[in-house]
Amino acid sequence: MPSATKKMKRRATGFRTAAIAAAALLPTLVLTGCTSLDTTAPSTVRAEAAAGSGAAAFGTVDCRRAKCIALTFDAGPGEHSARLLDILAEKRVPATFFLLGKRHIEKYPQLVKRMAADGHEVASHTWDHKILTSLDEDEIRAELERPNEAIERLTGRRPTLVRPPQGRTDDTVHEICRELGLSEVLWTVTAKDYTTNDSALIEQRVLEQADRDGIILLHDIYDGTVPAVPGIIDALKERGYVFVTVPQLLAPGKAEPGEVYR
Repeated sequence: MPSATKKMKRRATGFRTAAIAAAALLPTLVLTGCTSLDTTAPSTVRAEAAAGSGAAAFGTVDCRRAKCIALTFDAGPGEHSARLLDILAEKRVPATFFLLGKRHIEKYPQLVKRMAADGHEVASHTWDHKILTSLDEDEIRAELERPNEAIERLTGRRPTLVRPPQGRTDDTVHEICRELGLSEVLWTVTAKDYTTNDSALIEQRVLEQADRDGIILLHDIYDGTVPAVPGIIDALKERGYVFVTVPQLLAPGKAEPGEVYR
C-alpha cells in the first residue's frame, strides 16, 4: 500500500466513521484507514520482562504461573456501579474500569474515588466517546487529556491506560497516546451486553469465550450486566481462573505508551 499522510488517513477514516455515527457506543472492533493494527498479548509482555512478579491489590499473583483473566468495564461510572463495586468487594475480585468523562466522571465522582480506594485500576474511555480516528490531533488530545485530568484530581493518580471507543485506533492515535504516556487496551472477550438485558445470556457469552490471559469487556451502564457478574466470577473461579487487573495481567512486564494490548 502506498504511504499516506496522517491527514489523509484521518480523512479516509472519517468517511467510514460517519456511516456508523448512530452506533457510537457499540464496541465493535474495526481496523480503520490504511493502518494495520498490531497488538501485543499479555503473555508476550511477561515473556519479555526481565524478572519479578506483579503485586495485586487482593494478593500477589504471578500470571506466568497462575491462570489469569481480567474483568474490564467500559463507559461508567453509572447508576449500577455502586452495586458492582459491592459485588467485587464481596468476591474479592479486582477489575479495570475504563471511565467516560462527560456525564459519568462528572456525575459520579465519589464512585471514581471508591474504585481507586478499593484497589481497582482506574483508566480512561475518553471524555465523550468520540471516535478518535475521525478527529484531528488537537481533538484527540482533548478527548484523552480531559478524563485523565479529572481522574487524577479525584484519585491522585493519572491513568496510564485507555480504551479507544469501539476499539478504533490508528497510527495518529498511537503517536498521541505515546506522547501522553498512555497505552491502549482492547479485549478478547465481549458479551455484547449493549444488545441485551438478558443476564443469563451475557454470562453465557462470556463463559463461552473465556480463556487464559483473556480481557473481558463488559459495561456496567446496562441493566443486564451487573446481575450477570456474580455468575461469571463464580463459574470462572471454578475453572481455576484468578482475576487480576490489566497491569497485573502484564506483570512483571508493563504496558508501554503508544502500544496496543489485547
